[in-house]
Amino acid sequence: MLSPKTYPVEAQLQITAEPGWQEFRYVRTILGDHLLVRTKSGWIQLDSANHQQRTQPAENEVRTLLKDAFSSNPARYGEIASVKGNVATTNTGVEVTLDWNRMSLQQKGSDTDRIDLLYRIHYLQWTGMKGVDRVVGLVGIFLVLVLSSLGAWMAFKRG
Repeated sequence: MLSPKTYPVEAQLQITAEPGWQEFRYVRTILGDHLLVRTKSGWIQLDSANHQQRTQPAENEVRTLLKDAFSSNPARYGEIASVKGNVATTNTGVEVTLDWNRMSLQQKGSDTDRIDLLYRIHYLQWTGMKGVDRVVGLVGIFLVLVLSSLGAWMAFKRG
């Protein structure tokens, strides 16, 4: 699982939780310190000094953060080919999305596509239309039962 590389926090922290905060995390990355706060409406990233919401990172900051995260497995991730907003594509075909407010990464590649395809086949989601998938599934079950019956009939017929 890919995640931003974190570093030890060097200073002693004195963070006072504000009303409405349900949870908070403090992490240090190559970009500096990050105060991540969960509220009723979800996660947000705040400036630890003034508790104001931090703006989305610039393209060069996204590149720096991802390059640092990719250092754990450079063969898989390769080099960043392009960045659009918080989504980067590498020269190995991996697409990585940065969730700035949670300071987390989500990756998608050809292996993810294969796993998703196997999942859809396993759960009878072949066409994307529930009614058609249900009929195809019932036909498949019927054919399995017919083949099982024929196999049993052939096994006992010999005896």
